[in-house]
Amino acid sequence: MSVTAGAASTGIDALRQRDPEVADVLEGEARRQDDSLQLIAAENFTSPAVLAALGSRLANKYAEGYPGARYHGGCEYVDAAERLAVSRAVALFAAEHANVQPHSGSAAVLAAYAALLRPGDTVLAMGLAHGGHLTHGAADNFSGRWFDFVPYGVDAESGLIDEHQVRALAHQHRPKAIVCGSISYPRHIDYAVFREIADEVGAALVVDAAHPIGLVAGGAAPSPVPYADVVCATTHKVLRGPRGGMLLCGDELGARIDRAVFPFTQGGAQMHTIAAKAVAFGEAATPAFAVYAHQVVANARVLAEALSTYGLVIATGGTDTHLVVADPAPLGVDGRVARARLAAAGIVLDTSALPYGDSRGIRFGTAAVTTQGMGRDEMERAAELFAYALRGEEEALAARPQVRELAGRFPPYR
Repeated sequence: MSVTAGAASTGIDALRQRDPEVADVLEGEARRQDDSLQLIAAENFTSPAVLAALGSRLANKYAEGYPGARYHGGCEYVDAAERLAVSRAVALFAAEHANVQPHSGSAAVLAAYAALLRPGDTVLAMGLAHGGHLTHGAADNFSGRWFDFVPYGVDAESGLIDEHQVRALAHQHRPKAIVCGSISYPRHIDYAVFREIADEVGAALVVDAAHPIGLVAGGAAPSPVPYADVVCATTHKVLRGPRGGMLLCGDELGARIDRAVFPFTQGGAQMHTIAAKAVAFGEAATPAFAVYAHQVVANARVLAEALSTYGLVIATGGTDTHLVVADPAPLGVDGRVARARLAAAGIVLDTSALPYGDSRGIRFGTAAVTTQGMGRDEMERAAELFAYALRGEEEALAARPQVRELAGRFPPYR
């Protein structure tokens, strides 16, 4: 049974009367989601309750500032929504302070840097080729333009974070901040070790937990909150909320973080999204969500193990999270060719940088298919279809009806 059982209220009939072109787009996307396997690691299906908040009339309200101190009138109800979101986030993650206004994970990271750093400061973060995010020092991103990033990486043999390298680089460069977090690292990060290293060199510790924060909420991953000065996160992905970001920190940094979000990096908050975040935090605090989070990890492990039997090389030999990174080179294709063939079969995922070598791998996650109610049997079947589709373009097209049949048995909204 789908975890998100229920009907999504879209108002599609009314929209079709007003704007049939946009209605066609919405209906097409709904069919795509229903007929394909959604394995993009950063995506999930929200609950109907989250969708209802997103489509509410709170979208009409301008609310610059914070509850009780807005620059606009008529904010009594949006104030209540934000207070709910903040209190639920604080309780869910055992944090002292939460800011739920960032429009995205990148906006949350920007605010964290704004609160802790000045342009030109040195920052130690995972290199992009090893799994770092754009906000961890990409040349075309604000992070790479404003700060001096020093990259650390993973061990060539194990694929695990090289903690000795992190410590050595920290002592050599004396950064103002150390960032830990990745878009493609499938193992738990030892936040205590990063805290030790940061303390040794007098650096702030920023944890970018955009990917694992939903697992943290469900008790399926260790929490960075006790160790980090600031935790940056998204509210979608495994957390199953609306697209957006949030920040968690101690009380001593709360005012600085709030000022860094508003007025420094953002204007008016998106109050419909904040209400939807409150709904998602409430859902994530339930025993059912804890069961879900652990099933996400179990599904990822099954999928990784099954794919390894078909010849794909699994990064770090497995996973502790919803993430799996694989090298399809033993099957005679690189990540880009693999993604195209899988897309033709209706299996949707991303390419991923591989730390060593020039080729690209593939990255996928099990959050969305687990929300649909899939388990071990479906993961093993997905791996079979996955391997078959990678054989060639004809096989990919031949797999498409079988993928459609598998997805069709687990509709995300009923």
